[in-house]
Amino acid sequence: MAENNNVIYGINGPVITVKNASDFFMQEMVLVGEEKLVGEVIEISESRTVIQVYEVTTGLKCGQPVYPTGHPMSVTLGPGIISNIFDGIERPLPILEQNTGAFIGRGSTVSALDEQKTWSVSMKISVGDELSGGDIYAECPETASIIHKIMLSPTLSGKVIFVAPDGEYKINDVVAKIEDKKGNVHNLTLCQEWPIRVARPIKRRHACKIPLITGQRVIDTMFPIAKGGTAAIPGGFGTGKTMTQHQLAKWCDADIIIYVGCGERGNEMTQVLDEFGALIDPRTGKKLTDRTVLIANTSNMPVAAREASIYTGITLAEYYRDMGYDVAMMADSTSRWAEALREISGRLEEMPAEEGFPAYLPSRLSQFYERAGMVDTLSGKVGSVTVIGAVSPQGSDFSEPVTQNTKRFTRVFWALDKSLAYARHYPAINWNMSYSEYDTDLAAYYGEKVAPDFMDLRAKVSAILREETSLMEIVKLIGADVLPDDQKLVIEVARVIRTGFLQQNAYHADDTYVPLTKQYDMMKTAIHLYDKAKALLNLSVPISRLSESGIFDKLTKMKYDIPNDKPEMFAEYITEIDTIIARLCGKSTEVAV
Repeated sequence: MAENNNVIYGINGPVITVKNASDFFMQEMVLVGEEKLVGEVIEISESRTVIQVYEVTTGLKCGQPVYPTGHPMSVTLGPGIISNIFDGIERPLPILEQNTGAFIGRGSTVSALDEQKTWSVSMKISVGDELSGGDIYAECPETASIIHKIMLSPTLSGKVIFVAPDGEYKINDVVAKIEDKKGNVHNLTLCQEWPIRVARPIKRRHACKIPLITGQRVIDTMFPIAKGGTAAIPGGFGTGKTMTQHQLAKWCDADIIIYVGCGERGNEMTQVLDEFGALIDPRTGKKLTDRTVLIANTSNMPVAAREASIYTGITLAEYYRDMGYDVAMMADSTSRWAEALREISGRLEEMPAEEGFPAYLPSRLSQFYERAGMVDTLSGKVGSVTVIGAVSPQGSDFSEPVTQNTKRFTRVFWALDKSLAYARHYPAINWNMSYSEYDTDLAAYYGEKVAPDFMDLRAKVSAILREETSLMEIVKLIGADVLPDDQKLVIEVARVIRTGFLQQNAYHADDTYVPLTKQYDMMKTAIHLYDKAKALLNLSVPISRLSESGIFDKLTKMKYDIPNDKPEMFAEYITEIDTIIARLCGKSTEVAV
């Protein structure tokens, strides 16, 4: 009896084995079983083909067919992506809910983009033009905030032989035709396909020298990230990883936000949907969802789909980058993605590395993060993809493999501290454990756009915080009363910096987002107090006298008391500091006489 090569031979959770098959290629998308579940070829040998299935495999039987599709795991790119919510393999969840209810039906197939919706298209080419990969041939308003630039696939080039007039078109309507050098005619529609595991080509990379402004003081001032940069947010349970990413997604000055909920709890994604739907974008005055794409792959969804969701998100980000936009991608959390790798690797019986993770974990992480960057696109525009990945180390153990390997491939490390979070200090970014390697790259920008002495003030703030850390070890042992006045001053000013500057209230209208100019003024005021107080101590005036004036407590509250649109009030604070210091100096002189 002849053996059917394209039938299921073995089932091990999401891993399917096909014996003696020769019709498949690596990373090909396949349809598994009678319900045609979506899967991807991950291993081929002489005797077997291994497929990971992105849906629940319950009910599959050996002997059921496996259908090759002939193309790799891809996403559809075109108008209608923004303000949508997809699962890990780019199926629109609102449409799936209409078709199958609250839970995704097995084998559900639905177009990623609405094929019936019309778009107001204006053509940007003429008959006879020569087009190459990445060239923009049409535009349409995708949302109130974003103009969608329809680009030629990077794999195509040729001469334009037909151009449709401006008007209303669906995504699959032919709006132009090109003829390549071999004489083949290619129809151009409003959309294209692209494999998720292949980075979209670019002309060249730029050095990252423009900050991604987030409005979060501890980030923008102390540990900045550049547009096109990479950052990791590691933290244990309850330290505020998701909330920090929410703040970044809401307030950062990227043009487009791609938010990937990878293996996170469903209630957190619900919170994202509720909050983002209600918020107004401060830059445009339109809905925040008008520049946001959500990819929800919650913890109750199939494990294998987590692995695909990260690549789906980064591919969508690269697509909008190629239009010349600055895109910020939030991956929450890459630890869940790594756990999916571990589970699949275990089922494949691969040799495990540290803590059971596969040996190729570092290379997969590097492949993902290296797709960030500020680049010259094929169309000659400048765009960027900034990747911010949350990491969830068990028990806040930063020595575990995912955190350590992520650290190797990211240039910003925002370490969330459990003790800060429990003390209600948010964002709970530990200033001693965190770092940014972009500070020198961004120094010129801060010096030119904000103030020439911005980086000097930042260095002074960092020095005070470091000194306070070492002093607190002494205080724990012998108490603060025995410290000399100059060290007591460091502790007092550090308290002002910690509470009044680094701590931020996401629910306060003026404190949830703070412009760079106000951040500078706050630093300048705190350092001015420190410098003046040091001069006072030189006159043998005890620090307790200055504390009695209440100026330290007042500076702690300046983040609330000074609105973002009234920077002139900082001059009043400077004057008040000078007045208090002068009065105490006068009293000191009187005592001396």
